Amino acid sequence: MPLRQFSKVLVANRGEIAIRAFRAAHELESSTVAVYPWEDRHSSHRIKADEAYEIGEEGHPVKAYLNVDEIISVAKDSGAEAIYPGYGFLSENPELARACEREGIAFVGPTADVLDMTGNKATAIHNAKEAGLPTLGDTPATDDFDELERLADESDMPYPLFVKAVAGGGGRGMRLIPSRDKLRELCETASNEAKTAFGDPTVFLEQAVVNPKHIEVQILADGQGNVAHLFERDCSVQRRHQKVVELAPAPSLTPEQREAICTDAVNFAQHINYRGAGTVEFLVDEDGNHVFIEMNPRVQVEHTVTEEITDIDIVRAQLQIAAGASLPEIGLTQDTISFHGAAMQCRITTEDPANDFRPDTGYITAYRSPGGSGIRLDGGTATGAEVTGHFDSLLVKLTCRGRDFSSAVHRARRALDEFRIRGVATNIRFLRGVLDNPDFRAGNFTTSFIADHPDLLTTKPYANRADKIMRYLGNVTVNKPNGERATTLNPADKLPTLNTSAPLPEGSRDRLLKLGPEKFAQDLRQRRGVAVTDTTFRDAHQSLLATRVRTNDLVAAAGHVARTTPQLLSVEAWGGATYDVAMRFLKEDPWARLDRLRQAMPNVCIQMLLRGRNTVGYTPYPETVTKAFVKEAAASGVDIFRIFDALNDVSQMKAAIDAVRETGTAVAEVAMSYAGNVADPNEKLYTLDYYMNLAHTIVDAGAHILAIKDMAGLLRPEAARMLVTALRKEFDLPIHIHTHDTAGGSLATYMAAWEARADAIDGASAPMAGTTSQPSLSAIVAATANTKYDTGLDLAAVSALEPYWEGVRSVYAPFDKGLAAPTGRVYNHEIPGGQLTNLRAQATALGLEHNFEQIEDAYAAADKMLGHLVKVTPSSKVVGDLALQLVGAGIDPADFAANPNDYDIPDSVIGFLNGELGTPPGGWPEPFRTQALKGREKTPEITPVSAEDEDHLNGSSEDRRNTLNRLLFPGPAADFDTHRNEYGEVSRLSTNQFFFGLYPNEEQKIQLAKGIDLIVQLQSISEPDARGVRTVMCFLNGELRPVFVRDESVEADVNPAEKADRSNPGHVAAPYAGNVTVTVNEGDTIHAGDKIAVIEAMKMEASITAPVDGTIERIISDGTFHVDGGDLVVVIS
Repeated sequence: MPLRQFSKVLVANRGEIAIRAFRAAHELESSTVAVYPWEDRHSSHRIKADEAYEIGEEGHPVKAYLNVDEIISVAKDSGAEAIYPGYGFLSENPELARACEREGIAFVGPTADVLDMTGNKATAIHNAKEAGLPTLGDTPATDDFDELERLADESDMPYPLFVKAVAGGGGRGMRLIPSRDKLRELCETASNEAKTAFGDPTVFLEQAVVNPKHIEVQILADGQGNVAHLFERDCSVQRRHQKVVELAPAPSLTPEQREAICTDAVNFAQHINYRGAGTVEFLVDEDGNHVFIEMNPRVQVEHTVTEEITDIDIVRAQLQIAAGASLPEIGLTQDTISFHGAAMQCRITTEDPANDFRPDTGYITAYRSPGGSGIRLDGGTATGAEVTGHFDSLLVKLTCRGRDFSSAVHRARRALDEFRIRGVATNIRFLRGVLDNPDFRAGNFTTSFIADHPDLLTTKPYANRADKIMRYLGNVTVNKPNGERATTLNPADKLPTLNTSAPLPEGSRDRLLKLGPEKFAQDLRQRRGVAVTDTTFRDAHQSLLATRVRTNDLVAAAGHVARTTPQLLSVEAWGGATYDVAMRFLKEDPWARLDRLRQAMPNVCIQMLLRGRNTVGYTPYPETVTKAFVKEAAASGVDIFRIFDALNDVSQMKAAIDAVRETGTAVAEVAMSYAGNVADPNEKLYTLDYYMNLAHTIVDAGAHILAIKDMAGLLRPEAARMLVTALRKEFDLPIHIHTHDTAGGSLATYMAAWEARADAIDGASAPMAGTTSQPSLSAIVAATANTKYDTGLDLAAVSALEPYWEGVRSVYAPFDKGLAAPTGRVYNHEIPGGQLTNLRAQATALGLEHNFEQIEDAYAAADKMLGHLVKVTPSSKVVGDLALQLVGAGIDPADFAANPNDYDIPDSVIGFLNGELGTPPGGWPEPFRTQALKGREKTPEITPVSAEDEDHLNGSSEDRRNTLNRLLFPGPAADFDTHRNEYGEVSRLSTNQFFFGLYPNEEQKIQLAKGIDLIVQLQSISEPDARGVRTVMCFLNGELRPVFVRDESVEADVNPAEKADRSNPGHVAAPYAGNVTVTVNEGDTIHAGDKIAVIEAMKMEASITAPVDGTIERIISDGTFHVDGGDLVVVIS
């Protein structure tokens, strides 16, 4: 006779166990019914069922699954013959079993009386004793905490103790109490958690076994006197008493121990006349003795490992037994049940092990699962699914089988590697650490395994490179921080073809390595013709493109420079503003730029701009910082250091000069910053005598090369002739001229200089030359060709790179704020080249782009007020800040000069007047300075360096670089680290991708690493939701990937929650998403470590404690309120 089957089964559960039950029911040809609350309407179990009905009240999703009356109502209305409870929720609730009995609906599980008994752990222990099972000491159950304290004190049970909820399971409502002083607090926590999870706050105390193994036996019973065990599982690897990894069979049990423990489990089930599937749970001590702890009258999460080694479908058997079948009728008798091989289950959860297993919430933006032989997955999630804080954090159960324990472990390890889950944190890396642990692989693990191996909790998180890059691209695509792209051109397509197999030609660096710095400088002085430094790689793009050119675009041309123009004296490629801009705007490590340029140009000298003792920073540091910076830069690839000071103070340059000379490998090129006009007989300050005296001081300080640094293009031909002639008569050092072509006549200046026997000049590739940049390289090469000043450079080779740089400039067009044509007004305002470009961008922001001469005039007036300065970073910034203040506030410069204390004054100006940059060449402007500093006086201080930082400066190269970044630019360095943690290594993106994001219908390739590429195509951008968030849909490697981006241009309809300030120790943040109840009142005095709130998430409860002593100043909300991780909960003052 065929066995009776249910025609329709309602599953009173959700997620993967609901889907598991649907599958078993489908095999038995039963139709299925799902229930779900409004918050769970997108759960996959809803669409897996034949029918699905919404239950509960919006805002209370967990209560919906605990509502017996409503579930019974749905079962009756849908015609379900049976209700399957799964695990959790109502699975151990006798009221559901009784309600089913009243309504004539089969309950797939034991009788209500058995649920009453097993659900109360105290009565379960009593029955275990009657059945002859060994048990632990315990106390009566109660929800009275005073009574619990009394029972504990009167008991002879030693600590540690367990407090356990009488209802439920899964580790909820359970805490280990290490000592008497923690008794009440942990009892309250366990009781509250039990009430939340199971609706019953009753708990009891139980003797704890130290370092036990947790072994459970799978039972099937038909209620007709037939009981069989399906052998045991080892569930010892746990955290907070919730199982993490489960094994079958237990690898550490002897056959005799297995027989004894399984026999006890069968005896207990027979004693209570059990029906259905259940597990009898034991602790096994270090001597192999087992004691009964509880019975779970339901199927367990980990039942899959037993199914894999016995080939028995436990859920199917449950349904058949509930329909009236006996074990023999479904072919399950003890003599026919055996196991083979081994299996293990890993629970993949949305928890962060490094953060105390903090549950994470959000949308799954990518989901790729493993497969292949011996791999089983039980889950119900997919890309796009939302993980909320309402339910358990389980995503999917991974069950792997093998011929033995070792092969099962290796298969599970491989499967974990195949998972790709993005959008939410997971415990996968933690699980990999568990499986890699030698103790685990040897079978040496107990319930304290995780506690005994804290290194498992600090494993390095996944790089999530694709996820991070996609979030960055999504943000740029939506918010367009740099506007729209100007071109789709790839400049690299314009590079000439190179024979890279040929040996590199000898270049200037080869000579430097062979001769050393001193003889290299002498060789430069003795060479025929004029030497050239290519500034395209630094000052040219700083002057024209706001220093925005990325490393990729520099390195792309660097190899061509090395092979086609090795005659260059140097390539200026590093230092100055490029250092902080790399971190601040380009999100690149400046040291990595230097490394890559050195690798690409091993034969040509790399030159950098060094701001004296300030190195590349703006404030003075102890000489230890200067020495460490120069040492690291020289070791990393800088050959020539162009050293200057904003006020031509050689004492501020001396430490840098000494540091360069101490390297023994690098050249100290020391610059006189040029201002004024030495050819003008009316020049009173910056005269020929001024520069000659300055040059004497520089030479005496140890310069290898003497430089004239003309930042604004003020050096006129006659002035150049006079100055170089006088220097050449006095000194035999090489003379190197740097200028800007702002007025358009700098090539004439260069001709006058080389005719006066200057040794070297600076130029830039023609598309990056002119106006605020340097004169054109091709013009310089052509002008000297066939003369005794010939540069030795090949005009064709120089010109061949011009299409590339023209393409680069077109890509960076949104940052190109340079002059449309030369301007002679520079001789009046004396604004340096790069600053003139930047001020034009600032004028646009102020609405003065059509009246820029107002800013120019204000700059000249500010310079006059401040004493007619040498204007180079950072002194030029002082003048510029004051000029913008005058124009922006509409202040008459004459009135400001007469009454400075009547106005707000920029911080940089106050710092300058206080002497932070040193003393200006013309002395202090009085009485302006005294009036401006009234009430604002401050003694300049050298920024101190801690002993720890000094150790880092003397440590490894990596430590030194990181410390220098942080010391010189603490804000940009911190922002750069934050950006890299948030978005990964964005330097690998193309320039158009980095600045402008993605465009529809364009397939983009993004290299994450050698041989690892992402193929990305933008599909659509949604309208903003109530929070102002847009969904950016992309194909990523052929799969749809959503990216959620806050549109900063849209005003959200929902007020964002107030976030805690991480830098404020009195701001208490929610550790993760959940529901918070504050347990203190405003005005309460609290101490660090005191509990101030309780957070409940994913059916778990945890305390939020005070980080500092103080008084409760503000509570964000009354009652119980929902939070996301990082939201502000309480303010302590």
